[in-house]
Parts: sequence; C-alpha cells; structure tokens
Amino acid sequence: MSDQEAERVQAGFAAAAARPVTLRANALKTTPEEVAEKLTERGIPFARVPWYEDAFVLGDGLREKTVWELELYQEGKVYLQSLSSMLPPLALAARDGADVLDMCAAPGGKTSQIAALTGGTAHITACEMSAPRAEKLAYNLSKLGVHGVNIMRTDARRLDEFFSFDHILLDAPCTGTGTFRLGDDRAENRMTGKLLAKTARSQRALLDRALTVLKPGGTLLYSTCSILPQENGEQVAAALRRHRDCSIVPLNPQQAGIADDDTRPLPASTRALADAFEDGSIPTLKSAVEGTVTVCPSQRFEGFYLALIKKQ
Repeated sequence: MSDQEAERVQAGFAAAAARPVTLRANALKTTPEEVAEKLTERGIPFARVPWYEDAFVLGDGLREKTVWELELYQEGKVYLQSLSSMLPPLALAARDGADVLDMCAAPGGKTSQIAALTGGTAHITACEMSAPRAEKLAYNLSKLGVHGVNIMRTDARRLDEFFSFDHILLDAPCTGTGTFRLGDDRAENRMTGKLLAKTARSQRALLDRALTVLKPGGTLLYSTCSILPQENGEQVAAALRRHRDCSIVPLNPQQAGIADDDTRPLPASTRALADAFEDGSIPTLKSAVEGTVTVCPSQRFEGFYLALIKKQ
C-alpha cells in the first residue's frame, strides 16, 4: 500500500466515527418508493445512492434505535445493513431460479438480499456452523419474507462434493480490519498475527471447498471486511493457482456488461455498481489482483474486498 493510500485508510478510520445508519428496502415486501414515503412521513432525513435503488443513508446523528421503532422495520420491510455489505450480492448477480449457496450466512442480510434480487426465485442453501447464529438466521429470513431456504447447520468447509451450485457467496470470516475506527483500542488489541494466521487458514479451506462445489460455468463471489492482502488478493491468487479451471471476472465497467460467455446483460444495479467503482462513488484502493475491488474505509463505507471468480 502506498503512503497516499495509507493516509486515505487512516482518514477513513477517523471518519468512521460519524458513519451514518444505512438500511436496505426489502424488495420482497415493499418498494423504495414506499420506504421513502414512510421515512418522510416520520420526518427522518435520508439520502439515496446512485448504484442501488434499495439503499438508504439516514441523516447525521440518527441511531439504529430510530429504525427499530418504525413499522417498516418491525414488519420486515427494511433491514439494517451497511453499504459495504450490500455490495457482494450485487456483484454476484445470481440468476433467477439458480441454485445459490451462501457459505457463511448468518445473520442473513446477504442471504435475504440475494432472495430479493432474484424475486424469491433462487434456490438458496445457507450454511451456518453456530447454533445460535443459525437460529438468528432463520428468524431474520422469516421476518423478511424469505421462504424455502435450506438452512444447514454445518461447517461449510466440509460440504459434501455431492452438492453443486450455479452461484456461491463466500463472505469469509476475517480479521475485520476494514471496520476499524480510530481510537478503538479493543479492535487494535484483538488484531494479532495469531488471529490473521487462523483466519487465513479458514479462508483457504472455504475457498477450496467453494470452488469444488461450484458448477462449471458458475460464479463465486469472495468477500471480506478486511483490507489486508493476506486475506484478499493473496488468498484469491493462491486459490486460482490451485484451481486452474477458474479465473477472475473483472468488476469494472469495461467488463460488467457481460457476466459470462453468453450475452446475458447483468442487472442494472450491477452495472451501476461497476460504474460507481470507476467514478469514485464507491471509494477504492489498488488491488493486487487485477479485476478485484478493495473498498477504502470512509465515512459511508467499511473497508471491504470483492473478487468474482468463474469456473470454466
């Protein structure tokens, strides 16, 4: 990382203290127009983002408690979700009716977003190893009107090769360095070489299993809320060396019109996402692996990494 990029990261960690509350309109139960109308009726200021019509950024100083008290929230019409965590399902662009695996699914924000983006037609399998987290996942999916998800309380690293999927979302366990806030001593103290080594081992195993159960022609979206190359570009590059039948699908405007070998256009929201990487609406850092994206920490965004991989 260059000195200039390091300064941007430090500035982002400082700005994170004032990060606004963000939420996603749940397209399975409502529309962005209804959400905007209800927020306006309650006198809650908000802004929209150009790359995703379902995303809302609430006004400065508002807390999540404000959202908890809304009928919109209680009825599952909106979901509290960071802007950065909305990116992986958009980049994955699962097809309607496809077989989709969410490998580390709890608490369910991205699982439910995939369901919403596919109009509830995707056949989703969601893995979660922890029993309490699996219960939280089931609760959230039910509240959000997501039905028919196969929740597996299992370690996704040990998924049987009998399974196969058109699309896989692997939002891998990580050190969370992209979520740091300046002055958060607990986070800094938790970040150790031992933690990094442990998460890197887990990420490698998860990536290998994902690329094994991915169907030929299918796509895997690998993401972390880290900005460390050991968890991001280095993991992806090593996985591609181990799996020679896989390659990067560039997440940039030049390539975003085509998702695979056919001429199926990507959804408009995905094209808008790619444009936002290009025009700076979503701030990025240089990525070691060409075609992958590292989101720079900022006031609105957590640091995040995205790599879209296709199996031949």
